[in-house]
Amino acid sequence: MTAAPLVSVLLPVYNAGPYLAAALGSILRQDYCRLEIIAINDGSTDNSLEILERHRQADSRISIISRENRGLVATLNEGLRKAQGELVARMDADDVAYPWRLSRQVALFDRRPELGFCGAGVDMLIRGRIARGRPDPVFQFGRIPILAKFFTIFMHPTVVYNRKVIEDDALHYDKAYRHAEDFDLFRRLADRYPAAMMPENLVVYRVHEGSVTSRHIKEMRRTHLRIVAENLEREGLAETTRDLRNIGDTVSLDTVARAANFIVALEERIGSLPAETRPSFEAGALNLFYFLYQLVADEKQPPLTHELLTRTAKWNAIRRREKYALRPGAWAPWLSRASLSAGRQADALAYFFKSAPAAAVLAPYQLS
Repeated sequence: MTAAPLVSVLLPVYNAGPYLAAALGSILRQDYCRLEIIAINDGSTDNSLEILERHRQADSRISIISRENRGLVATLNEGLRKAQGELVARMDADDVAYPWRLSRQVALFDRRPELGFCGAGVDMLIRGRIARGRPDPVFQFGRIPILAKFFTIFMHPTVVYNRKVIEDDALHYDKAYRHAEDFDLFRRLADRYPAAMMPENLVVYRVHEGSVTSRHIKEMRRTHLRIVAENLEREGLAETTRDLRNIGDTVSLDTVARAANFIVALEERIGSLPAETRPSFEAGALNLFYFLYQLVADEKQPPLTHELLTRTAKWNAIRRREKYALRPGAWAPWLSRASLSAGRQADALAYFFKSAPAAAVLAPYQLS
């Protein structure tokens, strides 16, 4: 009988004191036991190392590397070098894994040993409440290798890599794509190895102001657009991508107009692609539009969002409430801002009623 594969759980830690015990506890209580946890303390200045040491004394499956701060990319690559497992699972120090996460993912690789890597869905934890995540419909319409050229196909802390399939020289994060290093790695791997999105939520993803995504959102977006631009150039879908890249640096009426024109030209080129690949590229281009829409909307300048929607003819691609709120954005931005603010309050109220208290959801797993 073949032994169950060893799973190395790669856990970077940087000032994660308020959340680290829950993250560690959720891995240690997995119903899949053949695992090791590689926790790298990346120069934390809080009590993270103390928490790690306390858990290691109670469970020998934890190994700790503690050193000066070198950043997430260096930490991830160091963990990959130290990992002994046939499978390497990512985990963030502020998230929570459901007890069956690893067993479900190991079972997938057992059924499909040709897979290079996989991801899964997440539930969202915001302000002490958990909302169930829904499967992204984009995976129904697109092929993963093509979709991976347009967006980060998997939530990073849900990913498991199969080292029996992925060569060592391919499994590394590139420091040139800081804060979008997962997007860069996934696009490279998806070009060479089969990947799968699991249609179930295996991780509770915590949203808070101290997260890496929240703290570095602007740089992440710039790097994200740079990666998309590189991919489009390689595919011959854009001769120049300056207008796409520039909006990541400055959001103005000029850069918005140019980015919108870029989207229109991209869609025209995609329209001439072969029928077997066109739907995947169309799904990817639509995702790129939504990325730009969120980037521009975050500026809270309705005339800019109005310009993007008008030039791309994408008014029907947004929610009806947002459409009505943004219609007067060009001539009465104050009215749009008031309507959007009311919409955000309604969304917050809807989230409250659709979500459940985190303590109630996580209590059965005895996370502390």
